[in-house]
Amino acid sequence: MSVERRNFPQFFITAATPCPYLPGREERKVFTHLMGQDARQLASQLSHAGFRRSQNIAYKPACDQCAACTSTRIPVKEFDWSKSFRRVLRANSDLVSRAAPAQATAEHYELFRSYIDTRHSDGGMADMSVLDFAAMIDETVVDSRLIEYRYKREHPLGGTLAACVLVDILVDGLSLIYSFFDPGLAQRSPGTFIILDSIQRTQRLNLPYLYLGYLVPGSPKMAYKARFLPQERLGPEGWVWHGGA
Repeated sequence: MSVERRNFPQFFITAATPCPYLPGREERKVFTHLMGQDARQLASQLSHAGFRRSQNIAYKPACDQCAACTSTRIPVKEFDWSKSFRRVLRANSDLVSRAAPAQATAEHYELFRSYIDTRHSDGGMADMSVLDFAAMIDETVVDSRLIEYRYKREHPLGGTLAACVLVDILVDGLSLIYSFFDPGLAQRSPGTFIILDSIQRTQRLNLPYLYLGYLVPGSPKMAYKARFLPQERLGPEGWVWHGGA
């Protein structure tokens, strides 16, 4: 077998399972394993083609008779900082972010468990053990970071962990893999804040895009992603501009 053939990724497809976003539909995924020295480059190329990463697997929906899942990314230099988004930043100004190694701790898992048990107790992650959680965070062959959000030192809860987001650093941007936060912060829109802070982080790194994952029209779980404009969505003819001038 040639070197080129050995290095070329092999793709597989899953069996049909119930769709987690649109009731009454089924989903299938095409996937490949990320491995070797070229894993980061491959992850970036696949992200550009609409794939997402879970541990050391890159996957993309390949559903029969459905193409609702739409890869979405934000061109961060053109992002529209609306008044409502600026209010969210001010509401969370008592938090400070830090990029940490992608290594799970008991503190991270405790926050994750509180988030899942409160907001997604009937979801696919409800039964994740501490080992499952550690695998989600730790098992990566690409350049990943766990961004921690803690209360500032002068706050009564100074140093307490409030939120986290796992990100991949790609060739052309940051990719948000998974976020979780203290459910008691819901009134200050922590999920929105994490995305806004990630936009600023991407800008500081001088990278053009923040990858949000899939926008799924008709799914309340994913509707929030349409608010971050302008954005680009991946269609049959490539990335298409939505919103803004």
